[in-house]
Amino acid sequence: MKKHLLLFFVACQSCVVFAQDSKTPYITKPISGAVKDVFVNTSGGSITVSGAAGEAPRVEVYIQGNNGNRDLSKEEIQKRLENYDLSVTVTGGEVHATAKNKRSFSNWGNSLSISFKVFVPKNVNTNLNTSGGSIHLDNLEGNEKFETSGGSLHIDKLTGIIKGETSGGSIHVSNSGSNIDLETSGGSIEAANCNGKIHLETSGGSLHLSDLKGTIDASTSGGSINGNNIAGEFKTGTSGGSINLTQLACALDASTSGGSFHAQFNSVGKYVKVDVSGNVNISLPGKQGLNLDLRADRVEANFTSNFSGTKEKEKIDGKLNGGGPTVAVRGNRINLDLN
Repeated sequence: MKKHLLLFFVACQSCVVFAQDSKTPYITKPISGAVKDVFVNTSGGSITVSGAAGEAPRVEVYIQGNNGNRDLSKEEIQKRLENYDLSVTVTGGEVHATAKNKRSFSNWGNSLSISFKVFVPKNVNTNLNTSGGSIHLDNLEGNEKFETSGGSLHIDKLTGIIKGETSGGSIHVSNSGSNIDLETSGGSIEAANCNGKIHLETSGGSLHLSDLKGTIDASTSGGSINGNNIAGEFKTGTSGGSINLTQLACALDASTSGGSFHAQFNSVGKYVKVDVSGNVNISLPGKQGLNLDLRADRVEANFTSNFSGTKEKEKIDGKLNGGGPTVAVRGNRINLDLN
């Protein structure tokens, strides 16, 4: 084994080293003292950072083969590690965990998957990057920045500035808030019980949104959009699917060029703007004052009273219950009912 790896294991005298299997860390390094920032970079594995109470602060390193036999002996791992720069350090309130291969592999089956699990107090900032695995974050308060080229993102119970990207996986975010900015080029997005300023974007999947509150911008280029119980200000759109929204109490700006649109409002916010190429079914609160501006090849509505204005085959333009926020809808065929 080369000198730098020997120095690494000597420097980690406080580490515990195990024979490796898929559930046992190869190295466990305790963390002492205050931690402010966590930096993790690996070229072939997943990353987990957890601020869950009751966990002893530590870094766990998991190493497996990339071939069919993922569980390797300690001797085989040590031999293959000669091709990697692997280090775990804790200094000045910073945790640094890095695993990088030093050369390109002619035989991919002899390469390693090196993953990190970091357990820290919840008030930390993170900067995480992996090219070959998923990223999991939970129970943290701070500025969290993370990116993967080959896996999914899993976020739960984060508060602060949250910015994450993946080129090859789905996104799952829950119980989080403040400022959320998440993007994927190759998967769906699920967001539940989040609040604040929220930006969600995917180029290749659907959106599943529930129990969101704040200023929300969620879009997809290749899938459908489903939302339930959304409050605040909501902008959403898709180029390749339908939109189905229920239990809305928000301002809404929605568009689709590839499917139908359905929305049910408990209350209308400052405005509603809907522009779709397909059919529209929209349910509005019957006792709220609204300005209606509906235009399509055919417009149908079930109200007969408390309305003043124009009601024709191809448009409805006027005030409901004395007027209020404007509901502007464009579509192929519009069906409006009051709840």
